[in-house]
Amino acid sequence: MSDAWWRLAVSCNSIDTELLAAELVTLSGHAVEEAAPGSVLAIAGSEPAARAIFDTISARRPDITGTITQLAPVDWSVQWRDGITARRFGRLVLSPSWIVPELGPGDVGVVLDPENAFGSGEHGSTRAALALLERQLQAGDTVLDLGSGSGILAIAAVQLGAGSAIGIEVDPDSNTVADSNAARNGVADRVAFLLGDAGELAVLAGPARIVCSNILRTINTILLPQVAKALAPGGIAIFAGMEDIEEDLFRPVLQSAGFVIVDDQHDAGWWGVAARLA
Repeated sequence: MSDAWWRLAVSCNSIDTELLAAELVTLSGHAVEEAAPGSVLAIAGSEPAARAIFDTISARRPDITGTITQLAPVDWSVQWRDGITARRFGRLVLSPSWIVPELGPGDVGVVLDPENAFGSGEHGSTRAALALLERQLQAGDTVLDLGSGSGILAIAAVQLGAGSAIGIEVDPDSNTVADSNAARNGVADRVAFLLGDAGELAVLAGPARIVCSNILRTINTILLPQVAKALAPGGIAIFAGMEDIEEDLFRPVLQSAGFVIVDDQHDAGWWGVAARLA
């Protein structure tokens, strides 16, 4: 299916990027891209819709600037494949279904097609979370993934040796993609994806030795009490979805919540951290 869309590029003070992104998501009803600190890209189905979004934002924030351009029609049913390739995270090798990677002794393969769900291994936040998961996971672990998207972390966890994994996601379409990916990897009997709010379901789905939250810093902060309650004694929490510049903001919040940092990972401007309760 091909549709014409309009891109709205908005610039603001870099400190306000995350708040601006949240406002654009609410107004547009679509995901947005933080192209750089202080620069957010949103989409709309028409030029008047894009103009209305910008007028609303600029009325609240007179300091911002923005441009509106029409995008070429794209067949999104196949466009999501562009740029996706096989990637390695320690002994974990992640690849899409149309690429057959070379696996060496001890390597673990995960075949994953994200389609329109978040989590392909091409984004720095997902790669940071995968790297931490590969290093922290122990055989037989129970794993809980908050905001599971394509199912990438839950499926990778089981392929790496976890006994079971549960993903929690608010988007039913993402869970459809995740279920398909679990079946493709032959782990549907050990992975389950629940539809609902992570803040409400995390504690009910625990306890887990590893709890992952690859969302946003603000959401990770809100979920800290639920993550703490969902962790098994001695468990590890993995937080990602945060830019490098947010590290100094999240570290003290994490420590104030009673966590001790045990590992972290930077990847292409994104930061992830592993911590356990003190």
